[in-house]
Amino acid sequence: MLFINRMLKFALVLAAGLTACGLARAQSHPEYIQFSPSATKGALYRPDSGRTSPVAFLAIHRTSNFMSMIATKELSQRGFMVLGMNPRSDNNEAAVNFEEIALDIKQGVEFLKQQPGIKAVILIGHSGGGPSTTYYQAVAEKGPSYCNGPHKLSKCSNDDVAALPKADGMVLLDAHPGNTINTLRSLNPAVTNEGKPDDLDPALDPFSPQNGFNAKGNSHYSAEFIDRYSKAQSGRMNRLIDKAQQMQADLKSGKDQRGDDAPFIAFRDRARLSDISTDVWCCTERPEKLLKNDGSISREVVHSVRVSTPKNAKVDTSLNGGALFLTVKSFLSANAIRSKDALNDIDICSSNNSTLCAVQSISVPMLVMAMGGHYFIKDGETIFDLSASKDKDFVVVEGAVHGMTPCKPCSEQTGVSYDNATRNLYDYVANWANKRFPAL
Repeated sequence: MLFINRMLKFALVLAAGLTACGLARAQSHPEYIQFSPSATKGALYRPDSGRTSPVAFLAIHRTSNFMSMIATKELSQRGFMVLGMNPRSDNNEAAVNFEEIALDIKQGVEFLKQQPGIKAVILIGHSGGGPSTTYYQAVAEKGPSYCNGPHKLSKCSNDDVAALPKADGMVLLDAHPGNTINTLRSLNPAVTNEGKPDDLDPALDPFSPQNGFNAKGNSHYSAEFIDRYSKAQSGRMNRLIDKAQQMQADLKSGKDQRGDDAPFIAFRDRARLSDISTDVWCCTERPEKLLKNDGSISREVVHSVRVSTPKNAKVDTSLNGGALFLTVKSFLSANAIRSKDALNDIDICSSNNSTLCAVQSISVPMLVMAMGGHYFIKDGETIFDLSASKDKDFVVVEGAVHGMTPCKPCSEQTGVSYDNATRNLYDYVANWANKRFPAL
């Protein structure tokens, strides 16, 4: 049952987690929505004036507050209804039971489809919203068999996810390939003993100058090191999975009597090579659309203009940002995936948290946009390639950071302005949606 308080003023929406910056210009009176019985909540934005599109957008993430994410402002200004949602596990990675996010998205889709004048609902998958929304749509189109395969590290409940209402389109905005794949690629494989995370294998230490690390700028690693490194990352992830599955079995059998779950911690999880080196995972495999700052579109092999982050060397040693504080359940459902090579040989369907797997089961129109100032460009191209949709598009937004705003450090590095990145991005989204779902 849905309880909607239409009398709450904007100040109450702020108290629920919205920030005041710019929202009044986007929508004077966004409505705070509490979904029941879960802790899921949202903020509904309607255009202040002009003709409202028959298309509504829904934005949600695995853990982040999306009630005021940038799309709520930008798309409502362009004539669309937008629902920004917070899942039941907002701001709490350890509380994630990934398969349950489908139930949160279901409430949002049902709500939007009930709104007068709305003929189509498009899911926005930004960042970790990518695996969340594509998982939902894959199950909606294929049924519970999608999320219940015998090789899945975590499975769904048939009863819970049966007959999910389908969305009518997907917009993936710098969606990553899966939180699981992000975790895999962030693991420091120089850790060979989880009980001694500071006892590193020097031959695999990404923060060693002997291996190519540059503490003052962009690092450069040999192809041989990258190959060994990515394979060793898979080895560490597979060992962590084995450990978690044994803990899960002990909990189920009663050998471990702490209950149905237990803490699961992994140290040194801030060692993604593409953060440290712009050579790694740098670019598209072939010429792709590049949405340039002047609004024009070129077709070229697109290289990220991102700036490397050598400060990760310090973060990787820290408990604040450099470690996973999870439970057995949240690790296996949202952070674990089987692989042989973290870059090039991943069992993408061993987890339900996998954009790369889910898009193979999605047939509705799909727009994939990658940010040119970030490191998901090549992943965006792969998502596009794997998508089963016959109506799909891929474009890179020049100089945009992951948060879909202009990258100022990138401009300082390249001498090129990216000031129009946000406007260009959402103009493209609006035009794409209006072309496929025109007003009647």
